[in-house]
Amino acid sequence: MRVGLFGGTFDPIHYGHLLLAEVCREQCDLDEVWFLPADVPPHKQGEMVSSGQARAEMIELAVAGNAGLLVSRHELEHGGVNYTVDTLRHFRDETPEAELFFLMGADMFNDLPNWRNAEEVCRLAVPIVAQRAGVSPPDYDCLQSIATPERISELLNYQVEMPQIEFSSTEIRNRVAEGRSIRYRTPRAVQKYIETHGLYLPT
Repeated sequence: MRVGLFGGTFDPIHYGHLLLAEVCREQCDLDEVWFLPADVPPHKQGEMVSSGQARAEMIELAVAGNAGLLVSRHELEHGGVNYTVDTLRHFRDETPEAELFFLMGADMFNDLPNWRNAEEVCRLAVPIVAQRAGVSPPDYDCLQSIATPERISELLNYQVEMPQIEFSSTEIRNRVAEGRSIRYRTPRAVQKYIETHGLYLPT
């Protein structure tokens, strides 16, 4: 079993998230990709974020019909700030038979050595780096302080290229607040959920 873990705020999920997950699943031969909405993202402490329940439900609507994309509420149920290393330890204990991967954009990759227990993160799971077509590949030399040359050589096999797509959750929230269309930026079911629950409207 090869499982990709895709953490984030997903407030809301959009087609960029879904495309990244599907591209990684296909190119890295993953059996499943699990979306992991964070309760309190470490880099967004103090910011207003929609409820975990709403974010998880929107992801479930977005991935409905794709058996390879699933939602895990582990971090929401655990509560508080969840660091990648703690989440990976949990899934390593819960699913010792699975080979774990974690998905990340190329923009996050260079900061990986600064993550909490970065060396253990790279030992517990294989980072899959998704980069846009035509963009310079990530510099794996940044991992020299946290991974052996053999491990870095292995990780080089898990770079994926995805089409350029510039959607962002921030833009979607802003467009809703301004009364503008978000059609074709997120699945129709997610759009209707946002409308029905009055998410992202000015207070």
